[in-house]
Amino acid sequence: MDKVVEAVETAKKEWDEAYSRAKEHIKAIEEYGKSREEQNSNSLPRLNGLAQDALALLSSLQFRLDLLAPQLPTDDQVQSATALLDSWKNQSHNLRQSLRNANLQAKANMRKAAQEERELLLGGGGESTIRRRNLQTKAGMTSAAESITDSLRRTRQLMVQEVERSASTLMTVEESTGVLKKAESEYKGHRSLLMRTRNLLSTMQRQDVLDRVIIAVGFFLFSCAVLYVVSKRFGILKLQQKVTAAIKAGMVKQAKIGDGAVANGINDNAVHRVDVPLDRPMRDEL
Repeated sequence: MDKVVEAVETAKKEWDEAYSRAKEHIKAIEEYGKSREEQNSNSLPRLNGLAQDALALLSSLQFRLDLLAPQLPTDDQVQSATALLDSWKNQSHNLRQSLRNANLQAKANMRKAAQEERELLLGGGGESTIRRRNLQTKAGMTSAAESITDSLRRTRQLMVQEVERSASTLMTVEESTGVLKKAESEYKGHRSLLMRTRNLLSTMQRQDVLDRVIIAVGFFLFSCAVLYVVSKRFGILKLQQKVTAAIKAGMVKQAKIGDGAVANGINDNAVHRVDVPLDRPMRDEL
């Protein structure tokens, strides 16, 4: 069972007990003064103090139910607790009215008993003297008992007030605990999100390093290719220069040889005269 539901059930049981005690005290106040034995055993202030304590307990139970009702798990339970709280308020109001009427009735009974006592005292005789002494002794005891009862009642009221303040403080602490639990759950959600974000950042950093390595390797290979192409190009140029230089050197050498032949009287382009006999037959080589 939920803790709030258990607290509501406990409050109901305490209400029934306190309500019964309050009715008994109010009934005793209403009957006060009718019999001398009851008047001697319980004083009117003491009975009023007990009734006030019961009513104060009922008020504290109303306050507790008012705090617990919104925390019930279902809407039906909340509505039922609200209706019960309204009935408790009506019952408490009726008890206070009954207490006022009972006090009026007790005062009427006391006036009637005092009138009868006065008539007995004025009647004279030994019985009157004994009754007068008993009244004086009982009056002192009653006043002392009333002062003690008042002190106890004030202490009880202070204790009830402290209990109410403690209950309100406990409810505030429970609400704060709920808020802290919600904050903790939200923090856990943010923490998981931060962890995922951190993992993504680590992956991006590794990918960035890998990209940098790939770019560096690619640039290095590209540079090597460019150097290779340039070196090959320069080699071909050198070869061309060497061939050109060789050709030029060959042409110069041939020119020198030609000049030497002219100087020696040799002409390659001269046509030699050949004496061919006229009677020699001609052959067509074609």
